This record gives sequence, structure tokens and C-alpha cells, in this order.
Amino acid sequence: MTANSTAAGEGRHGDRLRYLLTLSRPRFWLYLAGPVLVGVAYAADSVGDALAPAAIVLFAYFLLPANVFLYGINDIYDREIDAANPKKSEREARYRGQRIVPVVVAVCALLGLAILPLVPSAAWPWLAVFLVLGAAYSAPPVRFKTTPVLDSVSNGLYIAPGVAAYAAVAGSQPPILAVLGGWLWAMGMHTFSAVPDIEPDRETGIRTTATVLGERRTYAYCGACWLASAAAFAALDLRLGALMLVYPGLVAAIATSSVAVDRAYWWFPAINTVVGAVLTMGGLWRVLYG
Repeated sequence: MTANSTAAGEGRHGDRLRYLLTLSRPRFWLYLAGPVLVGVAYAADSVGDALAPAAIVLFAYFLLPANVFLYGINDIYDREIDAANPKKSEREARYRGQRIVPVVVAVCALLGLAILPLVPSAAWPWLAVFLVLGAAYSAPPVRFKTTPVLDSVSNGLYIAPGVAAYAAVAGSQPPILAVLGGWLWAMGMHTFSAVPDIEPDRETGIRTTATVLGERRTYAYCGACWLASAAAFAALDLRLGALMLVYPGLVAAIATSSVAVDRAYWWFPAINTVVGAVLTMGGLWRVLYG
């Protein structure tokens, strides 16, 4: 083997790794891993609980492998649609039939099953919720993403990591109002993120909650989901409800301003990170000074 062929092989491997990293959407990693931190913070009774092996395993899985699984399976089944989507061509990876992608996606799904013996059984149903809905959202024959309302409802899968982490650390399920509030938040977040895709989806014949409602009514739908989420959290703690009012406030501001939604869409990873950090610090404050 020559030095040139070795370098070429290393270059191909490097290109594959860079592509898989881009496919995993690093900007959105905390959409799955962040809820783990929140769940652990509110389940823990001590610092030791917050550093429990099960919590570390879940955080590691939902930081990278789960993102590769979730976005990879989406890209595989959206190959033709993504070719017409400017959001894909400009800022995200686009699947072009690379054989390595289905293999890596399958491995990442199997890793979700492989960690089951490492976490308490109370977390298992939520790992199942994530894997089943993560596949069913994009893959036929179900493909929830092409069924209005179900595309939104199924995105409650984003809170499954946090509920799994809470259950793993506490040994019991979180309050139903917390699950409901988180699920409604995820529904609103998903549907808001679909607004920039309305025209590309319509052009390719894809029906979603956003394409059916149109931009203005989609803003109203998101606002209603986020107000209901804030109400559910407020029933647990008024401070939580007040924090979650950030979201209906933001969507109202965007809907009534001249800010382009495809620009505003890219603000939300930072906004969600800040809100998640406040939630996590609130939970840890209770542990440290409670």
C-alpha cells in the first residue's frame, strides 16, 4: 500500500466522520441530551444521584448516538424531499445514498437497546417510546411526519430522554403534569420548526400540520401548545409556568414582526439551551440548598 493510497483512505474515513457528525445536527444535540440533564436534576436527592452511572449512560447515548439514529433515519426517507428544500442544501447535511448511513443508523438504534441492562427498568418504557416514535416518524409504513396532527403529537418523543432519566434516578415516574407540559412544549417546537418547510413540503406533496394550517394559523397552533404547556408546568410550580411563557411570547413576537421565520428558526437552539439551563439549575439548587 502506497503512502498516497493510505492518505486517500484516511481522507475518505475523515469525510465520512465529518458527514455523520453533520448529519447528527450538533446544533440540536441538546434537544435530546438536555432533557436528560433536566430529568436528572429534578429526580436527584443528592449530588451522588446526579452523577449516577445510569444518568451518565443516558446522557452519553442521547448526546450523539440517539441524534444519529433520529436524524439519520429522517434523512434516509426524506432523500427526494430534501433535494428541494433550501434549508437542507444551505445548512444541514443531505443524504445522497451513502451506504454507510443505514448501517450507522441501525447500530445507533441497537445501542439504545444495548443500554437497557445498564439503566433501571423504570426507564425502559421511555427508551422504547423514543426508539419506536423516532422510527415511526420518518419510516414507512407509518411515517407520522406526513400525517397532520400526528406529526406534531409524535414529537413528544423529544421529552422521552428526560422522563427516562428521571425514572432511572428516582426509581419512579415523574408527575404526569410534567410529562404533559413537556409533551405539549415538544409539539409546539416541532410545528414551529416546520414553518420554514411549508412551501418545499407543498411543492413535493407532503402534508403536515404546518402545510394544512398555513403560516399564520401555525403560529396560533404553536402558541396554543406553548400556553397549555406553561399552564401544566404552572400547576406544578408557578415559577416553571412563568419560565415557559417565554415560548408563546416569542411566537407572538415573530408572528407580528417583520422577522423572517427561516431566520428566527435558527434562534431556538440557543433559546432552548438557556431555558433548559435555567430549569436544570433550578433542580440542582433544590438538591444543593433544598
